[in-house]
Parts: sequence; C-alpha cells; structure tokens
Amino acid sequence: QVQLVESGGGSVQAGGSLRLSCAASGYTYSSICMTWFRQAPGKEREGVAGLDSLSRATYYADSVKGRFTISQDNAKNTVYLQMNSLKPEDTAMYYCAARVYCGGSNWRTTVYNYWGQGTRVTVSS
Repeated sequence: QVQLVESGGGSVQAGGSLRLSCAASGYTYSSICMTWFRQAPGKEREGVAGLDSLSRATYYADSVKGRFTISQDNAKNTVYLQMNSLKPEDTAMYYCAARVYCGGSNWRTTVYNYWGQGTRVTVSS
C-alpha cells in the first residue's frame, strides 16, 4: 500500500523559508511523478511544483518560480519542496501527490493516484 507523508509545515513571517518533505512508502514502481499542490481556504487546489523522476525534469507554477525548488532523495524515497521568500499568499495546506508517469496534465488533481494528508503553511505579514 502506497503512503505519502508530508512534513515540514509551520508558521513563518513573510520573507522566511520552509522545507516541506514528502516521504513515500510502499511504492514499488521504478518511476514516479510527484507534484506538490496547495489549497488555501475557499480556493481550489492548485499545482505548485512537480518532478519527473525519469527525465529529472521539474516544473513550477508561475507564482512560485524563482522562490520554490523541488528535489528528490532517492535513497530516502523523499521529495522536498524548499520554499524561500515566502509571501502571505503562500499560506495554504500543502499536499504531495504521486502517479507513475508524468504527462501533459500534471496540474490536474484527478490524474494522481496517491495523496498525502497535507501539511499546513502559514505566512504572516
């Protein structure tokens, strides 16, 4: 059974940094497409950053380019989201989601088979 567990959320002031982690267990496929999503109160879930383990390609939403960095540690089966220069508008619940292969619909929540429980990020001004 595949499980994704996020950690690293918290409360920071604007301009601060956080590093989120998503640890995968029970995942036996040789490839993984991992995307971080976030959902603010009253808003739809939106894609933030993703990583294709086969091509090593990464992709980012325009709102976080230059501030967020996604990376992976294969030995630990963990994907990280380094978030710098945080803004109050980054406040949300952050989720990691996974599927076996990346494709043209990486920002669509419905294509992902596995989800974590979320970790909360609060950025104060």
